[in-house]
Amino acid sequence: MSFYEKARNQKFLSFTMIVFTLALGVLLGTVVQTGVKAARPQSTAAPDATPLTLPPVTQMQGSFAAVAKKLGPSVVNISVEFGGRTSGSPQARAGGNGGGRRRLQPDENGDGDSDGPGNSPEDLFRRFFGGGGGGIQVNPFGGEQTPSRATGSGVVVDKNGYILTNNHVVEKSSKITVRFTGDDTEYPAKVIGTDPLTDLAVIKIDRKDLVAAKIGNSDSMQVGDWAIAIGSPLGFQATVTAGIISALSRDVDEPPTEGRTTKSTFQHFIQTDAAINPGNSGGPLVNTNGEVIGINTMIASESGGYQGIGFALPSNMAVKVYNNIIKEGKVTRGSIGITFPPEDSKTSALLDVYGAKQGVFVQDVVPDGPAQKAGMKPQDVIVSINGKTIGKGQDLVDMVADSEIGSTLKIGVMRDKKPMALNVVVADRAKTFAEGTVVSRNQDEKTPEAVKAKFGISIGALSASAKQSLGYTGTGSVEIQSVDPGSFADGIGLEKGDILLELNREAINSPADVTRIQSSLKVGDAVAFHVARQAGSNLRGGGGNWQPLFLAGRLTESAN
Repeated sequence: MSFYEKARNQKFLSFTMIVFTLALGVLLGTVVQTGVKAARPQSTAAPDATPLTLPPVTQMQGSFAAVAKKLGPSVVNISVEFGGRTSGSPQARAGGNGGGRRRLQPDENGDGDSDGPGNSPEDLFRRFFGGGGGGIQVNPFGGEQTPSRATGSGVVVDKNGYILTNNHVVEKSSKITVRFTGDDTEYPAKVIGTDPLTDLAVIKIDRKDLVAAKIGNSDSMQVGDWAIAIGSPLGFQATVTAGIISALSRDVDEPPTEGRTTKSTFQHFIQTDAAINPGNSGGPLVNTNGEVIGINTMIASESGGYQGIGFALPSNMAVKVYNNIIKEGKVTRGSIGITFPPEDSKTSALLDVYGAKQGVFVQDVVPDGPAQKAGMKPQDVIVSINGKTIGKGQDLVDMVADSEIGSTLKIGVMRDKKPMALNVVVADRAKTFAEGTVVSRNQDEKTPEAVKAKFGISIGALSASAKQSLGYTGTGSVEIQSVDPGSFADGIGLEKGDILLELNREAINSPADVTRIQSSLKVGDAVAFHVARQAGSNLRGGGGNWQPLFLAGRLTESAN
């Protein structure tokens, strides 16, 4: 065997030995590793799960803690005592269920609109505070009522002790005290001024080292923005809740007073789902910058507590009211001395009959008021003020209310479908309607069947004796005797007992006039009724408190 062959054989043998050794080592390592794994306990609940680990403690980003800390020194608890009150619980501001169909009535405060009883689930809307027992304590054995206490909230807006809260928190109170978070001292407070129309009040305590909350611009808020409510719900001071802005410019009915529900002309709320409960009244609604953008005022609730819908008066309105109060001790608003009907889907039909595409229909004019002195008449349609188009009643209210007393407004109106301009001097709203002014104005003939079929009403002539028994002194002589449910008349709001004055601007002197006018109407035509209605109740009777109403709609197939 040559040397070459011996070397090759020896290399092969060495290579073989190396491979064998490596293979043996791998085999032994596998056996050892398998044995170790077999000895380790296995996870049987979630074998593929990875254990969680906690990060280091850090400052939370985007939390509300900074806002709560910033506002804490400015939000106060208000305790109120009602000594000798006789009007029931201070939190009983939502009456019983309103029965019946919607009633339309002019705003008795003027330059606005309101609804009668039963027009909405008014028992849902509540102004509220509580936490201290609330209400009047009555001696079960007789005798006088003892004082009661309740709690609300407020926010410091001036370092010299001025606090903004709700009027319904402090009205008719005999004693008001304020407490701050972390301070058991009770500071006596006095009322500087109130504004029932916006339900705001300004109170003051004798303390100078206060931290005033920063006021934000409520117009900057959008639906979906975060909102934070701070106050003393159910007596738990310095409670912070958060939610979002769920609606803006929300109009809601006032809690009923003496059986009558009204829609406030000056309250257009921010709606939020931040938890608000009795005791939050008067406390701030703030944005994530810690700025006050509203004053919590009202909730919608079937239970009386939080159900996800709360209302705060926007800061932009609150600032106007506050500045008026600290200047004059009250709020002064302008008025021109008119009333207009509630606006709804039928308003366009009413305006169409009276010659306008948009504007505000003048339902009534206060005698010797600014509008009447300038020559304005019922059935005019206000279309502009100082050259600015008036599209709806709120446009009119906002512009007139903010006008300086004694200033002159150039008001454009449509009369008999012709444009004209009137110069109206703005007066003090409180003085214009100081006396709760109302402008004032059994059956012989049977209803023609055509009227019944077309409108769904039965009408009859109103005798002189019937007028006398009703306390009616106006010129109307045709009364609605019945209204068919679901009919055209029912849909636009006509009621039994209404006295017909005009139909589509033509005077109604007898049932035959109604028959004649309705015979010319077809489906889709606008129809406007001018009627007189006894105010304040569905029950007929004397009293002479009759008000004019204008109700309109468009005839549909179902009305024929």
